[in-house]
Formats: sequence, structure tokens, C-alpha cells
Amino acid sequence: MDPDHGPDSHGSTRSSPPQKKPQIWRIRSTSAPSRVSMCGRVAPRRLTGSLPPAVRQSGGTPEMNWTMRRGSAVVGCAVAVAAVVAGLSGLPAPAQADPPPDNRSQLLDVSTPTRADKEKLLKLGFDVTEQADADSVTVFAGDARERNLLKSAGYEWTVKVADVEEQNRLDRAKDAAYAARTTVSPLPSGRDTYRRLADYEADLTLLAKKYPKLVKPITLPYKTGEGRTVRGVEITTNPQNVTDGKPVFFLMGAHHAREWPSAETAIEYAFDLTKNYGKNKRITSIVQKTRTIVVPIINADGYNTSREAAPKGDFSKFDYEMKRKSCEATAKTLPEELGGDCGNNPQGVQRGTDPNRNYPGFWGGPGASTNYRSETYRGDGPSILPEVQNVRWVVSNRQVTGLVTLHTFGNLILRPPGVMAVGAPPDEPVYKALGASLASDNGYTNQPSYQLYDTTGSTEDWSYWATGGLGFTFEIGSSFHPPYADGVIAHYLGQTPAPAPGAGGNREALMTMSEAAGNAKLHSTLLGATAPGRTLKIAKTFQTPTSPVVQPDGTAKDPIIYTDKLESTLTTGLGPFRWSVNPSTRPYVAGRWGRDPVAPTQPSVTLTNPAGIPVKGQAETATFTIKAPPEADNGKASIKIGWNKPDVDWDVYIYGPDGKRVAQAASLADPEVAVLLDPVPGQYTVQVENFDGGETADWTGSVEFAPPTPASYTGVKESWKLSCYTKGGKLLGTRDVTVDRGKTVWVGDPCLRFKG
Repeated sequence: MDPDHGPDSHGSTRSSPPQKKPQIWRIRSTSAPSRVSMCGRVAPRRLTGSLPPAVRQSGGTPEMNWTMRRGSAVVGCAVAVAAVVAGLSGLPAPAQADPPPDNRSQLLDVSTPTRADKEKLLKLGFDVTEQADADSVTVFAGDARERNLLKSAGYEWTVKVADVEEQNRLDRAKDAAYAARTTVSPLPSGRDTYRRLADYEADLTLLAKKYPKLVKPITLPYKTGEGRTVRGVEITTNPQNVTDGKPVFFLMGAHHAREWPSAETAIEYAFDLTKNYGKNKRITSIVQKTRTIVVPIINADGYNTSREAAPKGDFSKFDYEMKRKSCEATAKTLPEELGGDCGNNPQGVQRGTDPNRNYPGFWGGPGASTNYRSETYRGDGPSILPEVQNVRWVVSNRQVTGLVTLHTFGNLILRPPGVMAVGAPPDEPVYKALGASLASDNGYTNQPSYQLYDTTGSTEDWSYWATGGLGFTFEIGSSFHPPYADGVIAHYLGQTPAPAPGAGGNREALMTMSEAAGNAKLHSTLLGATAPGRTLKIAKTFQTPTSPVVQPDGTAKDPIIYTDKLESTLTTGLGPFRWSVNPSTRPYVAGRWGRDPVAPTQPSVTLTNPAGIPVKGQAETATFTIKAPPEADNGKASIKIGWNKPDVDWDVYIYGPDGKRVAQAASLADPEVAVLLDPVPGQYTVQVENFDGGETADWTGSVEFAPPTPASYTGVKESWKLSCYTKGGKLLGTRDVTVDRGKTVWVGDPCLRFKG
């Protein structure tokens, strides 16, 4: 059976339990008992081999481990078991090897089948990546101490990279080899190696000098903690006229210092737009109709520290190449941790704040750390970083109708909200459809951000909820800075080994997003006519609460109120004016998306338990059908499997009509409950695994349905304040303008008279 698909046939059948990763070697004998005696000890039921590329383990070494959740002992005797694995697989037994050093850094895919598992893992303080799904979260464990912490917390995992430091050396060797054999790469710039900060500054200057009719340099107003200026470019026809009323697409990279491909992707798009203007019809249209602002590196201090650091790759405290955060010491930093610069200080990479947890939108809630040493430290207050203030300045002073913030890694396209409890945004259908269009270009997975795990203080959870501009996060590739040819060139151009080779890659996805930013159906439009040379301004000022501010002890204090002022300008020319703007009503106050039921909710279903009980480590299946309108309309299906006896555990895996796994519940709970939201009608298969003790307590099961959640739109309408000024600054007129997404409003001549 394909481990990522359901049983071969429906109905009540027996089967092997689901396997989460197809490359994991699991040894079971249907005629043998679920436990075997080896080397005088009793091995747990899950036997896992050392065969690359992945290793399932609960601590110990990757030569061979048996694993069992709930604090089971790890049985040694690696060589003997490796011989068994080799014999059963038909492969020669591996030679005996010394155990790896305890300080070896590893990339682990940690099993987190429930949101509670994810939340618990985040609180342990690991370096958590953005590579996650419904079943697991990928983290770095720097040494045996961290792996033992995972083990003691009851987690099991797969080793994705057994020696991160060695992998990093191999990646850099690949980079050197590629650069040596390559004169000009297929990228728009021809680049074949990762840039340093000085290279970015030189390339931004080059673009402005080479294409003065298309490129305007932009300098963001807030210097970094180490005094650096954050730079970018604006790309459009007649770029000096920043008050032309065109819709704006804002592309940025390197919020996180070590995520080098994010900056490379951003600047390559700038090269693409300028180099191919007048040659490629699609790019020519984008440049003419929209204004693209590209800031390749938001976190300039951190990026410079990471890029200039000696290659190490062990994720230790002083592995500056793997720095994530900003460089400013926090108010909580101890006196003995002060001193030095970002790349050489007593606190090492722990110094600083996570820029992508410091935005004021929902700041202070779950998914960001209160510990100043953590990689996800939220900061001493909302929007305290100059890096964050720079992004807010751009978004607040331009009509940014589309935004992409580039990160690594995970091959994901993420949209708000970052926290499940916030609820679906009022623009969810539009947002989801646009994300799907982007994903069709680069092959990434399109999903709400909270499906990874809860995060607060991220870019789009401020920009979208405050302005209505549609923004996404792209998580590029499979590591923070993989070989350049794989992590930058292949993903930008849509080549192997990137997902969906041939579909266009991130180049195509960014062009799609540029076109979306310019699509009047996805923003709002103001039309009018007045004398040429007048200055029109739209503005609004408002206050918004953060999340209740979580404290280190888990309690929460009242939200902090923060203020936004949005103001942008258009200079009129001859004839009517057209101004692309964001909707006047903020999504934050508009409400939440939902839908009304179109049919009754389906009655509950009792699952049929097949005769007999599978032995420990084996599973059996049952099926149920989710009905479609007009017979039934289900917004939620809860599959409950219970047994009502301590020291027994059944695990549950749900497969959809297409045979792919869509949910699971594998915790200590009784009953286990797997939840499907807005489930697709069709036949589903429930696979129930006897994880422990099921022989003494068989399971019972049911499926309960709930109607869809109706929309909770508030009906509140906000307005832009539209004002008209002469060249000398005299106010001629002002009025309130209300405009929704996809709508056009004729405002006439806003300069006719002053309305108090």
C-alpha cells in the first residue's frame, strides 16, 4: 500500500498501519509476534532501519533504533538489527560504525499529529522551520541534549539530514563547482553564486543607472541597528512620478538573515522586469501598468552577518552563518551578553528579535516566543524594529495592492491568518483562488499560514488586516540556503529539482502576482476629473489592538493599542484621473468569511468495526460517506474513535475520496478525534491502528457532522478621507469616499469646495 494513500479497497478490512514517510524502513512480519527478542532485550513494535535518507528515532544514534512513544526505552544493539534489516530487505548488512558524536546537528521531522503537539513543540524552544504539515514540523536539533529533550517530551521523529554541518560543506562545494564551470547562468542577471550585501547594493545601483527610464532607487527611512541603510528599487515607466496612481506590487526578501534564496529571488525579478521590458509582452504590460517595489534585503544587518560568517552549519550558538534574527540587543539582554558586534558577541546568534514576529498585527499572541534568546522572539514591543518600521512605511505610504514576502523553506504559499482562532478573512475565497493560481506556477502548496502552526506578528497579518492589500509568503526550497543551482536557479525558472518543473517556477508566480496587483477586480478604483497639477491625498488613521499579550508564565495581559496612518498621493494630469487603491474598509473590522448552509446537516454515522482485533502494530479499516447537497451540507465532520480503558491507545488516520490522507489523530486522548473542515463529499476510509493494548479494549467509532459556519460580517463601512490641494499646499476640498474591493467609484471633482 502506498504510505501516502489509503487502502486498496474500501469497506471493513485489515491493513498495515499508515506510514508517514515512504522512505522510512519499517520491518514487520505478519506471522511473528509484534515484539521480538534481540540481544537479550525486548524491542518495541516499531522497528526502524538506518538506511538513508531518513531515520525514524526517539533519541540515540541513526545507525539503528527501535522507537516507541510514551516514554518507551530505546533498545540498542544497532549492528545486529542492521543485519536483520539487511536480510529482510535483500541488501548486504552495513559495516559496523562508530556512533556519531553527540554534538552532531541534525534536521528532524518531528511527528506532531495534533495542534496541541505543535504548540507544545514550539514552547520547547527549538529552531523551528517553516516546513510543516498536518502531521509534522521540521526542526533543528543541535546536539544530543536537544534530541533528549524531544525524547523526554514524548516526541518521535524522522532524521531528514543526519549531519547538517557535513551537508552544509557539501552544499558549498557544489556551489564552488557550479561557479567554476559556469560563465553565465540562465538567471536574468546571469549570476551563479550567492551575493554578498555589497553585491546587492552594487546591483541595485547598476539597475538604476542602466535603466533610468524604468528604475528609481528607493531608500527606506529607518536605519538598522548597526546603522545600515535599507535600499531597493521602484520599477515602472516614468518611475520618478511616484504619485501616478498606479497599483503597487511590493516584493521583499531576507526578513530572516540565513534565508539567502529569498533575497536572490527578489533581485532576479528586478533584473527580469528591466532586462525583458520591450522584449516580453507580459513583462512589458506589467511594467507599464503597475509599479513594482523590490527590497531584496529587509534585515541587512543579519544578512551581512550570515553571509560573511565562516561556513559552519552546526546551528550552534556561535554559528553566525545560521543567524535568523535582527542584530539589536533587546531590553532583556543581560549585561554580560552585551558588547561586540552582530557577528562576534557573547550572545551569539541568540542576539536580536525575529522581524517576522514583530509586526503589530496580532502581536504578542501564540506562535511567538517571550524568551529573548529564542529564534522566534517577538521583541520588546510591537513594531519596535527599524526593519519592521521600514516595511510599514512603504505599505502605509503607497497603495500596495499586492505583496509577497520571500522566505525559505518548505515549498509553500501562505496566506493569512497566522492564527487559526482569528477566523477566515472576509476575502478568503478570493485569497484562496489567487494562492491556487500562484501554486499552479511554482508547484508549491497553497494554504493558510496557521496550518503550519500558529504565528503572530507576521508581515501579512499586519499588512492585509490593516490595508486590505492581498499578501502572501513564499517559502522557497528545502533548506535555508541550499546549492545555488538548486535553491535559486531551479526554483526561479521552474526546473528540476524544484516542484512542477516546466510550469514556470517563481518567475511565473511573481508575474502572476504582479498582474493580480494590477487587476482592478482585486482592489478598488477611484475615478474623477479636476484641473491638472493638483495634489490629491487619501488618508485614514485608526487604532487596532494586538493579541492579548502572552506572558512567560502562560498568562496573558491586555492587548496593546497601536496606531496606523495610511496616506498616499496622486498628482493630476490632463483629463480624468484613475487611482488604484485598497478598499476603504479594513478587513480587521469587516468581519470573517463564512457561508450559509444550503441543505440540512447530515445525521451522525456509526462506524462498523470489523470482527476481531488487530494485533499491536496492525490496523483495520471502516468507511463512511459524506453526502452532498441537496441531501446534506456539512461544514465539519468529526471522526471519533474511543475505547474507554486506560493504558490502551488506538490511532486514527482518515483517507479522502481520492485515497490521500486528509486527517489523523494520534495522541493520548480517548476518544481520538480527527476533524475535517468543509469536507469534500464522497466515501472516506478510517484506518484505526492498535498502537498499544488494543487487544484488551476494542474501539467504537462515530462520525458527527456540523453545519458550515456562517459569515460574521459586521456591516461596518470605513471611508477614505479624500483631499485636494494646490501646488502651494492650499486645501481646496475634502470628502469621505467609501469603496469596496473590485468596485469603482466616481468622485467627480474633489477640488470643487471645502466640506468641513
